[in-house]
Amino acid sequence: MNASDTPKGRATAAFEETYGGEPTALVRAPGRVNMIGEHTDYNDGFVLPMAIELDAFVALTPRDDGVVRIHAVDLDEEGAFDVASVRSRDARGDASARPGGWLEYGRGVAWALQADGLTLRGFDATLASDVPVGAGLSSSAAVELALAAAFGVSSRLPWDATAMARRMQRAENLWVGVQTGIMDQLVVARGVEGHALLIDCRDLHTRPVPLPSGVAVVILDTSTRRSLVGSAYDDRRRACEAAAALLGVTALRDVDEAHLERGRADLDDVTYRRARHVVRENARTLAAAEAMAAGDARALGAAMDESHASLRDDFEVSSSALDAIVAAARAAPGCLGARMTGAGFGGCAVALIEERDVAEAIGRIERTYREETGHHARVYVSRAAAGAGPVTLP
Repeated sequence: MNASDTPKGRATAAFEETYGGEPTALVRAPGRVNMIGEHTDYNDGFVLPMAIELDAFVALTPRDDGVVRIHAVDLDEEGAFDVASVRSRDARGDASARPGGWLEYGRGVAWALQADGLTLRGFDATLASDVPVGAGLSSSAAVELALAAAFGVSSRLPWDATAMARRMQRAENLWVGVQTGIMDQLVVARGVEGHALLIDCRDLHTRPVPLPSGVAVVILDTSTRRSLVGSAYDDRRRACEAAAALLGVTALRDVDEAHLERGRADLDDVTYRRARHVVRENARTLAAAEAMAAGDARALGAAMDESHASLRDDFEVSSSALDAIVAAARAAPGCLGARMTGAGFGGCAVALIEERDVAEAIGRIERTYREETGHHARVYVSRAAAGAGPVTLP
């Protein structure tokens, strides 16, 4: 791939064109794929994501004032704001009153950092990303953490990855208006090269888990999209909160199957099935992490298969396109397991495929999926990447 076709190349080239000089700093933040542990994060449960080799890059030069100017290269749009304009604003409940658009991520990041008492300086920047939007690969968290890293450089902020992840979750929840859990921001901030990250979403403890040898992580984009804002995501979250209250616990993390069955009479059928998915998914995620650590790729793949069935049948967040691409993956040579990944209703699936069969499997999946749905899949093979931070300029 030509350097100018990469987000790093696009960001650096556009900076010189936009501002008439070379940037003094470059930062990046990856997207992520969740291997297993879906809709467990906001239930204080366990997730097992990994940062991927798709990134948002920000090329920048710090300013002496509080003005932030950003050229969004992929949109060919520019925007600006002063950090003072968001310093004292209360974000809660106000998302619908804001102008909207991509610049709200910048404003939200600045608001969240200043809400924690950090003093910010502005910067001139260009932003480019190859994390597909709406695919369930955390394009928004990548942008948020990349902009946080840009503020880190311009304002000489200490980089505490977990603290930054918490701040960016607040920006997403209270400024952008999307009620995500902590998983996306935390793995984007704390990703470890060559490892998935087992995250306890209650205390934010993380444990890097090495990926098994001899297998590849293949991300399968259905080319169908969904929006979390105003979607069934919030309905699922409310059902989980209702189930926890009826079962007498703080969060579904505190429920095992025996406890769930004892309280089944107090839950309607839909709420029960939502809770059953979360309870079983937590157990699957812990088992999958142990299988991964032991190099047992087949056990990991089996857990991924079970996860998809649960998301499809109990949590009901799959789609015909996701089911089709998962079925195509499972029928392909060398596939050990596959599941939808992300919040659902569209976006991506993830498959675990033996390395020797990857090329043949991808061809088979693309052909079968196209014949079944009429859609063209976009496929990414990714190793586990490092988390957000500065990049050395050439």
